[in-house]
Amino acid sequence: MVSKASKAKAPNPRITAGLKDLFRRPRALLAAGVLLMMVFAAVAAPLIMPYDPNAQMFEGLSLEGAPLPPSAQFWLGTDLLGRDLFSRLVLGTRTSLIIGVVANGIAVFVGAAVGITAGYFGGWIGGILMRFTDLMMAFPALLLAIVLAAIFKPSLLIVALVIAMVNWVQMARVIYTETRALAQREFIEVQRAMGSGPLRIIGRHILPHLVYSIIVFGTLGISTTVLLEATLSYLGVGVQPPTPSWGNIIFENQTYFATAPWLVFLPGLAILLLALSFNLLGDALRDTLDPRLKGRH
Repeated sequence: MVSKASKAKAPNPRITAGLKDLFRRPRALLAAGVLLMMVFAAVAAPLIMPYDPNAQMFEGLSLEGAPLPPSAQFWLGTDLLGRDLFSRLVLGTRTSLIIGVVANGIAVFVGAAVGITAGYFGGWIGGILMRFTDLMMAFPALLLAIVLAAIFKPSLLIVALVIAMVNWVQMARVIYTETRALAQREFIEVQRAMGSGPLRIIGRHILPHLVYSIIVFGTLGISTTVLLEATLSYLGVGVQPPTPSWGNIIFENQTYFATAPWLVFLPGLAILLLALSFNLLGDALRDTLDPRLKGRH
């Protein structure tokens, strides 16, 4: 006879089956591998970087003062100031991941809270929250982010907060729709009839049904966050120099696009790989965790 303790420790069969299904997807494994390498590079950046990413080295420029191409000394070449590009890209990985995870985490939390509150209570509370959400969705996200970033002094935290302020609306819409459907189900009506309060119903009976959607859309949202951060940094209202960011690396070196294309191509490739990896992993999680998509490709 199985004890209650062993039952409590038993893993969720749906999660176990989902992970097995996920590991059988080559694209998901490839995306996870790329993300693990980038996370390792971000965490171990001080050990990986061969040079100080902000050090302007005399030997980092040619006799004409131009950036050096990739070589045994400088693996990915140098930028317009003679700084090692590889070191700056590695530290830029940390910047992108920190902002991507923090900004998207805040956006997911705010969006889920707004969506659940509006979907469960409905009425004038839901009406006000969702009309505010519609108002935020009416503004172009990039334009709103530029305005907010220009008002506040840019820093890692400010940039993350600005991106979160314009990215929570999509999550709120998705969670609102699902919560509204759940709130009208019979088992929720039974809980209300038994005298359960809103917090108990939301915490024990609605939120568990939304966890998988939150995980999937949260993973997919990181790619959007990374792209928006790179765009803001490129436009000069994101992460400010000398802190390396893939976006400001492209901005600083764009004048050498024709003569030193690696200065633009390599940070652009890093942005593409990170965003694509999160998208592929999010798609795989959606197909794995959502039973309505089983068998569809």
